[in-house]
Amino acid sequence: MTRHTLSVLVEDKPGVLARVASLFSRRGFNIESLAVGPTEVPDVSRMTIVVSVEGLPLEQVTKQLNKLINVLKIVELDEATSVQRAIALIKVKSDADTRSSILEIVQLFRAKVVDVALDAVTVEVTGNEDKIDALLRLLEPFGIKELVKSGAVAVGRGGRSISDRALRSA
Repeated sequence: MTRHTLSVLVEDKPGVLARVASLFSRRGFNIESLAVGPTEVPDVSRMTIVVSVEGLPLEQVTKQLNKLINVLKIVELDEATSVQRAIALIKVKSDADTRSSILEIVQLFRAKVVDVALDAVTVEVTGNEDKIDALLRLLEPFGIKELVKSGAVAVGRGGRSISDRALRSA
């Protein structure tokens, strides 16, 4: 299985997310990560979809996505030529004895403490999946009470924009 990151520009209309996700579901692909949000262009949203598949079936899904009326552009983003980030909020068990160790680890990862209670510390970390996973491994011995991670968001490196190319060809 190979991990693929797709950046999909779509018209901001009701039902588009469901139609896109159902294409993957019908093919038996599990979406590892899905993030959707507005772009710099009014009425256009960007979906960042991370999925693990073999090469050929992904190509079939991409072709079918292109046929959907509300899909404007699909680009596969390579890790080497794109910037990819996710955010995680991690609530860690903490007391007077462990708090300083937790804060030290948080600083090493350039993460932020966003809430402190007598029995817990909530940490916000932004980065690629490897960075988030490494921080989680170090915080696990203290006891993770709660964890929430966003889907990955990604954009190609350099000055080129898929939005510009998509809107010129549309």
